[in-house]
Amino acid sequence: MTDTTTRTGRRAPGSPPGPPRRVLLGALAALPALTATTGCGVTRRAAATSGTLDRLQLLVPNAPGGGYDTTGRSAVRVMEEVGVAEGVEVTNLSGAGGTVGLARCVSESGNPQFLMSMGLGVVGASYTNDVDVTLDQTTPVAQLIEEAGVVLVPTNSPFATLTDLVDAWRADPGALAVGGGSSPGGPDFLLPMQLADAVGVDPTDVNYIVYDGGGDLLPALLGGQIAFATSGYGELLDQITTGAVRVLAVSSEQRVPVLDVPTLREQDVELTFTNWRGLVAPPDLDETEVARLVDAVSRMHDSPQWRQVLTDNAWTDAFTAGDAFGAFLDEQAARVRDVLARLGLV
Repeated sequence: MTDTTTRTGRRAPGSPPGPPRRVLLGALAALPALTATTGCGVTRRAAATSGTLDRLQLLVPNAPGGGYDTTGRSAVRVMEEVGVAEGVEVTNLSGAGGTVGLARCVSESGNPQFLMSMGLGVVGASYTNDVDVTLDQTTPVAQLIEEAGVVLVPTNSPFATLTDLVDAWRADPGALAVGGGSSPGGPDFLLPMQLADAVGVDPTDVNYIVYDGGGDLLPALLGGQIAFATSGYGELLDQITTGAVRVLAVSSEQRVPVLDVPTLREQDVELTFTNWRGLVAPPDLDETEVARLVDAVSRMHDSPQWRQVLTDNAWTDAFTAGDAFGAFLDEQAARVRDVLARLGLV
């Protein structure tokens, strides 16, 4: 797997996006080999009749080390291991909460050898950033995982418990900066806003600082730039297990076995919250091309290697593919927009 990393705050170049489009899946069929040319003049080869995706490109729309990065790289690594993809190239293109990457994905219109990892954060960022592309313009491939959020502090924090943190937060919300690895509308933003509402802090008073994924969030937390952080636990699992950071609460309904930390509800906060991640493809793919991608990701999902990835990262399997994932994206977009509207952000 080739790894090329690009970090930029500018919008990726590309042709203007086409109209919103969802590709309806037909029956999986025998797939002939074909060739095509990308917008930059590089020849790409589509899968042979075996279904193998040759020279697959994965775009990660945030910095290395974040949730999209970990999930996407894990997925394509397993795709190579089980023989459904080969010659995979992974590129990080961060900026604007994932919407710089979204613009690049849309600009790859018609490219059946291209995937982008994404999740709830890109849904929110598409509303709160000044962009002219939306997830409606992509092709849904699959939802892969979901995971609970956590409330984190550095090990030298004065807050030993969630109650300690909440008491100080109520007393002076603006004095306690909270960081997250997603833009307004993303999971790391939605969790502290909903937590504030649940504990009696006005969400409009929350001092939320945006970082571009867990890879940038961790140094800010350890360096004392923020008082606490909210994140998916999988992004920072190594730092949690080694004791570099301390988890005060987990946002799931039940405790997460790998953490064994009290839930918010166990600490008298009536809130549950989970994040999710998945894969989308560019627009303007035909049914055969979409079916090939869905089949490859489905075969990856069904493998013992992927089950091991889920175990290693303590992720919850939430696999949904094709049109069902498209319907889920539409529902999530409507829900996030409603939350942002109530906060006066859209």
